[in-house]
Parts: sequence; C-alpha cells; structure tokens
Amino acid sequence: MEKRTYQYINNINSPIDLKAVNKINLPKVCDELRQFIIDEVSKNPGHLGSSLGVVELTVALHYVFNTPYDRIVWDVGHQAYGHKILTGRRDRFHTNRQFKGLCGFPSPKESEYDAFGVGHSSTSISAALGMSVASLLKEEPNRNVVAVIGDGAMTGGLAFEGLNNTSVDKNNLLIILNDNQMAIDPVQGGFTQYLVDITTSRAYNKIRFKAFNVLKRLNIITEDNKKRITQFNTSVKATLTKQTNIFEGLNIRYFGPVDGHDVEGLVRILSEIKGFKGPKVLHCITKKGKGYEPAEKSATVWHAPGIFDVKTGERNKTNNSTATPLLFQEVFGETLLELALANDKIVAVTPAMPSGCSMVIMQKELPTRVFDVGIAEGHAVTFSAGMAKEGLIPFCNIYSSFMQRAYDNVIHDVALQELNVVMCLDRAGIVGSDGATHHGLFDLAYMRCIPHLTIAAPRNEIELRNLMFTGQQPNMGPFVIRYPRGKGTIIDWRQPMKALEIGKGECLKEGKDLAVITIGTMASHAQPAIEQIEKEFNVSVAHYDIRFLKPMDEGMLHEIAGKFKQIITIEDGVIQGGFGSAVLEFMSDNNYSVQVKRLGIPDSFIEHGTPDELYTMLGLDTEGITRSLAECLKSLKSVRFEKFEV
Repeated sequence: MEKRTYQYINNINSPIDLKAVNKINLPKVCDELRQFIIDEVSKNPGHLGSSLGVVELTVALHYVFNTPYDRIVWDVGHQAYGHKILTGRRDRFHTNRQFKGLCGFPSPKESEYDAFGVGHSSTSISAALGMSVASLLKEEPNRNVVAVIGDGAMTGGLAFEGLNNTSVDKNNLLIILNDNQMAIDPVQGGFTQYLVDITTSRAYNKIRFKAFNVLKRLNIITEDNKKRITQFNTSVKATLTKQTNIFEGLNIRYFGPVDGHDVEGLVRILSEIKGFKGPKVLHCITKKGKGYEPAEKSATVWHAPGIFDVKTGERNKTNNSTATPLLFQEVFGETLLELALANDKIVAVTPAMPSGCSMVIMQKELPTRVFDVGIAEGHAVTFSAGMAKEGLIPFCNIYSSFMQRAYDNVIHDVALQELNVVMCLDRAGIVGSDGATHHGLFDLAYMRCIPHLTIAAPRNEIELRNLMFTGQQPNMGPFVIRYPRGKGTIIDWRQPMKALEIGKGECLKEGKDLAVITIGTMASHAQPAIEQIEKEFNVSVAHYDIRFLKPMDEGMLHEIAGKFKQIITIEDGVIQGGFGSAVLEFMSDNNYSVQVKRLGIPDSFIEHGTPDELYTMLGLDTEGITRSLAECLKSLKSVRFEKFEV
C-alpha cells in the first residue's frame, strides 16, 4: 500500500503542536488521524472500532486541556490510539502491541501523557476521582481531571461505586460518557435504555444548558446555590417528562447529549464547562467504527479485525476448515451447545464476552438460556451462584485476568456454599499482544487456596470437552476449567465425551532418569523438548500430565517421588504459589528428599508480544525447556551426562 502523506498530523508531535492548528482546521486533523489509525491497524492488528469512534473527542480534549498537567484517564484503554498518536508516539505507532514496542493500552511507564494505567474496564471514574481529590488537597485547584468512560464500561459495578463517591467527595471531576451502546458486543442492561431515554430529551437539555449559561452570566446562579438549582431542574424535568436524570439525582451536573463527532462543537462546550467547579458529566453520542464503513456496519467484527485491506474491507481470515484445528474458544462453544441440548439444566453466563468466548453458538440456538450480563464479572459469578442454588448448572465463562475482579464472589458466593457453578477461565496463561493487563497468569495460584474447588486444566481440546462433561455431572460442586487462547492441536476433536475421575492425572510417557510434570497445554511445550534431550543424550525422561491442580493426584506423586531424584514442573502461571509450589509442598509434607525445579512465570508482570516471543523470553519454549532438562540431568553428577554443555 502506498504510504500516505499527512498535512497536519505529521507535524503534531505533542498537544502543543495541536493547539497551534486553527480551530476551523480541526475536522481535517480528525480526518487524517482517523485515516492514520485505519492504515496502521490494517497492517499491524489491534483494536480499531473503539479508537475510530473517539477521534473527534480525542482531538478536542487535547486541544482544550493542558495535558499532561491536566489528567485524562481513559477507560477501556483500547480507545486511546488517537491519544497515543497525538502525544509523541506517531512515529513508533507501527510497533503498537509488538514485542518491545508500544503497549496497546495507556501506560504511565510509556508516557507522561498516560495519566493512569488501564486495560480492564470501569476503572476511570474511581481513579480520576482520586486524582481530582488529591489535586484539591495539594492546593492545585486549577488542575483539570477528566475520565473518559465508554465501550460498555458504565455497566461495571466499579463505575457506579465511583459515581456514588463522586457525588459526595469534594472534587472538580469531569466525566465524559462516550455513549456508543457497544462493548465488543452490543451493551446489555437497563442502563443502556436509560441513556437512550436521556438522548430523546435532547431539546430539553439544550435549552437548559443555554439557560444555565445566561443565569450564570447574570450571577443568578453561583457556586453556592448551583446544587439547589440542579435539584430544582431535576424535579421539574421529572414532573414534565416523567424522566429523571441519575447524574443530577446524585448532584453531578449533566451536560448533553452532544454530537461526539462534531469536533468544533466539542471544543466549544469543553471550553465552556472546564472551569466549572464540582463534578460534572458530558454525555457524548458516538458511533463505534466511525469513518470506516465496514467498521460502522459491523462493530463487533471490527472491534479487533486483524489484518485487512483498507480499500476493500476484506479481512485476512484464518483458515478454519475441517483440516485445521479450531480455537479452544470455538471448541468450548460447540461443546457447550452439545451439552446444553442434552441437559436442560445447563445455562450459560458471560460478562460481555459472548463472541470472544464463542458463547454466541449456544446463544443462537438457545437464546433464553444464555445471559450476557455486561461488563460485570462479580455479578456474573454471584448471578450464576443464585441459579445454581435453584438447581441449574451455570457455565460461567470469564477471561482469566478478568476473573480477578470477581475473586470474593468465587469465595463467598460459590465455594463457601459448595454450589455447582462451572467456572470456565478463558485466555489462561500467556495471551500475547494485549500484554500485562490481560495475561491469565495468576489463576492457578489464586484459585488453589480456595476450599471446595475442583481445578482442572486440559492439555488439548478432547480433554477440554471431557472436563466440561465432567463438570456438569451430579454433585460436582464448584468446578474450574482453565484453558488458553488460540488454536488447539487436534483436528478430530469432536469425539464422544466421557467423565474423568476427579483428581486423576495421566502418565504420558514412562522414563527412568528424570520426571517432567506439566499442567494444561504446557504438555505440548514439554513433549518436543523431551524428545530432543533423549535423542541427543541417550537418556530416558518420564512425562506426566497432572490434569487436576486440585485435588492433585497424590498416588501419582507418591509414585514419582519413589522413582526419581529430580522433578521438573512446568506451568504457564506464576511460580509463586502455583502448581510447582503445590508439588513442593507435597514433597515436603511427605518427607521426600526430591529436588524439584519449577518452570513458569517469574515474580514480575509480563510485557506484550507474540506468545512465541514471550515463551522464548521466559524459557518456556522447546529450547528453554530442553536447557532446563539438561541442567537437571547434569546435576545428578552421572558420568553419562559429562558431555552436556549448558
């Protein structure tokens, strides 16, 4: 594709350069910024639709506010591509989400313009409120703090908690509600319809705003009486229109709704309200994917479309033919429908990820038994617990890193009451270019310490099906299945399902010199390393799949401890407190003098990159595991291994 030239954005290396542009030319800046994002994401995959929808808002914010002194906190951080480009990262944007390149989300480590680190949703109001309160306590009353919340993030409970506190703590926070009625999929819940109701009263809000400005200029409205006038407006509106405004009911001044794609209008209204004291909300109506027709027509598909042709809109789809293994997510979706058709007690729950986890497959066939609860992980778990209490069997699918937000719900509402909720942790382990906020590295450690849980990890798609079948058997109690993002390894995965014995692992290969114990899909990483070390050095390595982290196969561990002096555990989770730690504890509790080497994720947050790049960096690729095997064998001080060069 021929490289475009840009009259404006090529000369914008900071918001100072943007402010030098005449306001009448800002629409041209927006056109160029939108085209730049489209061109770059078409070649280097990332999140497209969300950033296209806030181009005008992004330009207006940096045009009006004095960033980075003024703070802009982005919610659902994949809205922030335009923000990154305008704040000195245009020339590096081609490295977005790549190993050692720009992070796909705002990161204070990357730029002073990224006021707060974000990746999970619904955090902006709480974080920005904290910044605004801190500014007043530090006697910095002129510092503006803006929270930009959108893409369904207002359905998250934390957003409402922050909103509740905003109404009582002294602050000057500006909340910008980017209302596009979308997350990845269409936003669910009553709040969406509520925003529609507010939008339909646009004329009333416009008249009220004009009247407010007139009264303020005449000194009829002051900072002292504005609260009473806001309450009066709310009561009048409720009487005349039968509608109430939740923001004004919380004593947060409401402005809008406004056209979120009118950059000059946004500059005007932001300039007018930025000096107002106290909390305020600006309601912007936007369209996800704005300015690129394919993304406007199919916002879910174009949320993160992969590589595509800009001119034709044709996506470079992966081949999912019958000769190619499916994604684990697709196998999950197909299996869930198969189980639900056979068992009418099965229901499905997801917090705003029906497409990502492939629950749409069941949703299409059995819509009344699938529940998308919005971006609300804690509610998803407790809602599932309530259904389980009444005899249903909920399959609650939550991405591993997002399940962290529902930890208390798992303990208090599911495990403590021993309810049969099948918690499916999608995207477990290394997930790739989404990076530190999305890697599912902690679930083995944080789930292992909770009583009553059964925790399992399939090594392949057939095992996933069997575990799903097992989890819905009678009297199973709380059941956790964690599996990775991406393609499996088995083409003929649709085999008859069978119930697996709880707490029973499997010996995949006998051996006599060293034992390797893996959990989940790390078996496929270990297998070629074992083959390589055996071929090169004429040794014999045993390979065991633990399958269940809890309860672990103690019989198998006793057998291993009795046969081997050296054990290597391999997991795609944190080493501290994870699977390897569980093996160490077992050996210590049973007085075995066995050396255990643990391979896994070190005590650090892991950056973004492709899974292969990250596994290599962590020593969890074939070469790294082979090296670890050689180190363990050499430590046995046998003459047979003197030739090792480690």
